[in-house]
This record gives sequence, structure tokens and C-alpha cells, in this order.
Amino acid sequence: MPIIKVIIPAYNEEASIPLVIKDIPSIVDEIIVVSNNSTDNTETNAKQAGATVLIEKQKGYGYACLKGMEYIAGFKKELQPDIIVFLDGDYSDYPEELTKIVQPILEDDVDFVVGARVKEFREDGSMTDPQIFGNWLATKLMRLFFRSTFTDLGPFRAIKYQKLLDLKMEDKTYGWTVEMQLKALKQKLSYREIPVKYKNRIGVSKVSGTIKGAIFAGVKILGWIFKYSFK
Repeated sequence: MPIIKVIIPAYNEEASIPLVIKDIPSIVDEIIVVSNNSTDNTETNAKQAGATVLIEKQKGYGYACLKGMEYIAGFKKELQPDIIVFLDGDYSDYPEELTKIVQPILEDDVDFVVGARVKEFREDGSMTDPQIFGNWLATKLMRLFFRSTFTDLGPFRAIKYQKLLDLKMEDKTYGWTVEMQLKALKQKLSYREIPVKYKNRIGVSKVSGTIKGAIFAGVKILGWIFKYSFK
């Protein structure tokens, strides 16, 4: 059986995190919740739900993901995973769809899979107008510069562990998802999008829920695209 580990960055997700953990399929070997300086009961609730809990004091989505990767790197080689799945802690994704996300890797040897939050499977209001526009613009530019077929920068994604290491991920904040997709394109990884359902999150988004967050995220995403388009 392949070893699958899930990394969930979480900041003040005490209400949603037990629900996310409960719905993750049993094919997963370990669920790693990285509390990104949470001030509520996220860490306690995640532990009680059966997750491994790490703490990353530096605020930033990428910081949390990198903390999870650092933890996994400490395992003996034979215990390191075959596949890493990234999933948000706000219950906007449907964790049970993880089996759909990893299927192309397990059955077709695809390197990288992104869950695409397609309109027909998306609950009304689950993505803000700035998010929808940002995704459209970013994926259009990726198509223009890299002949990409990506349509979304969805956070629910799976990648072969060794391929993830080869990407040498570095973004500490909002650019994590687009950096991964751009580097996958540059390194010519095989990839696929799988349509997934998406619902209104529990609580307020730390990125799209604020004007400041939306602007910073947009600047980061466009910065990565233009950086790679001229490399």
C-alpha cells in the first residue's frame, strides 16, 4: 500500500478542523495539522480528532506547509510517504474526495493533481469575486506563457513526495499554490485537474475575506507568474 500523508495548514479553525479530519478517508497514513500561530482550540481539537499537530509561529500559508514537509523529512527513508496531499482546514473542501485526487497518481502514474473548484460543483458564495477573477487571470497567464491547461489554483492537491522535494518550494505566504503549479510546469511534471466540490467555509477567510489579504495574494500570484515567465 502506498503511504499517503496529508498536510493541513490551520489558523484558528477550532470549529472546522475536527470535521475535516473526520472526513479524510482511511487510506491516509497520517494527518498532519500545522497550527499557524492559532490562538483558539485548533491544536487541542485536532489532537483529539487523531491528527499529528505541529506549531509554526511564523504567520503564512507557505510557512505552515514547509513546517509539515520539514517534519516528514525527519522520517527514515522507508517510512517516508509516496504521496503528499494538501488540504485546507476550513471545511470548504470535501475531504472524502481525497480518493479522487490521488487516483490519477495511483492508477495512471501522474505526478501532480489539482482539485479544480469548477462552477457547477461550487456552492454559491464559496468563492469571492476577487478569488474568481484572480484564478481566471492567473490561469490565463499560465496558459499564455507556459501552455498550461490549469483552470484553478485550488488548495486541495496531491503530489508524489519525491516530485514535491524536487520542486524546492520556497514561498512562505500566499504564493505557495501558484509556485507549485509553475514549478511543476517548468519541470515538465505530468499533471491533471480533477473537478471537486467546494462549499462555504466555516469562519472568515484570512485571505479572500479581507481586502488586504486579497490584494497581497494577488500581488504574490502575479509576481510568481511574471518571475517564471522571464526565466
